[in-house]
Amino acid sequence: MSNILTATATEASRLDKFLASQFAEISRARFQKLIADGCVSVEGETADDMSLKLKPGQEVVVEVPEAAPAEPQAENISLDVIFEDKDLIVINKPAGLVVHPGAGNETGTLVNALIAHCGDSLSGIGGVKRPGIVHRIDKETSGLLVVAKNDKAHASLSEQFAAHGRDGRMEREYLALVWGKLDRKSGTVSTGLARSSANRQKMAVSNSESAKEAITHYDVVQAFAAASLIRCHLETGRTHQIRVHMAHLGHPLLGDGTYGSGFAASKSKLPKPAQDALSHLRGQALHATVLGFDHPRTGKHLRFEAPLPPVMAALLLALKAA
Repeated sequence: MSNILTATATEASRLDKFLASQFAEISRARFQKLIADGCVSVEGETADDMSLKLKPGQEVVVEVPEAAPAEPQAENISLDVIFEDKDLIVINKPAGLVVHPGAGNETGTLVNALIAHCGDSLSGIGGVKRPGIVHRIDKETSGLLVVAKNDKAHASLSEQFAAHGRDGRMEREYLALVWGKLDRKSGTVSTGLARSSANRQKMAVSNSESAKEAITHYDVVQAFAAASLIRCHLETGRTHQIRVHMAHLGHPLLGDGTYGSGFAASKSKLPKPAQDALSHLRGQALHATVLGFDHPRTGKHLRFEAPLPPVMAALLLALKAA
């Protein structure tokens, strides 16, 4: 599908950034690939530089291929369905389940399970291997996730996630167990986040040009001798955002071997029941407990809440009992 756009004085910027600002349902990463594949032209010339600086008035033409059928195969994987209608499905994802196929995780993902559950109704927007996916949570993070079943729902939900709750529609809340006691009962962490130059698999607080704004609000729910239960509200949705921000404050998440490896010895400070519970935790102690959004068809606000998974609940109970 061919789309003709004209950059205005306020919109003129990097080519990939400009395109992403024009299509809420298509990611900047996908536009970068379309540019690399020769699907974008500026003033009639094929553009192969995603960082090309546009000038006001320049005409941009982008060819967005029709979404291809999902390549992943249907797999009979049990799903904890919280809500479902003809437009969307809300899942309570367990820790350990990857959202969509990728390197090293071609099967056994949420997408494989959704294809089996929903059949051909899934939206194709989002890429061949991510049908219907409008957001994701880390493999070892549990909790609520919404998936679109058609293009209209996908576009609406993508727009709401892009606004990150600033317009009052989207609500995302997480519960996390972090090491130590925070100095303040509540606070906000606002930084830039970018890929770590030392390890591309990690994110890091950064002031570089490539860094993206990341804002996390937190409240301390309960403090224990060596750990705290906190509630986090996201104003942005960056990769590993809560994990990096809490580590930046000096309070990484319990069980987080990526951003909290320096606190491994702190396990000995926990009471024995809590140590045992922590050893059964799969990854970081982080759970997406609340998800709210406006229904893409009816406009009605929907709000869902999922309790802590048993392993994280057992860890919390052990900390409270100490």
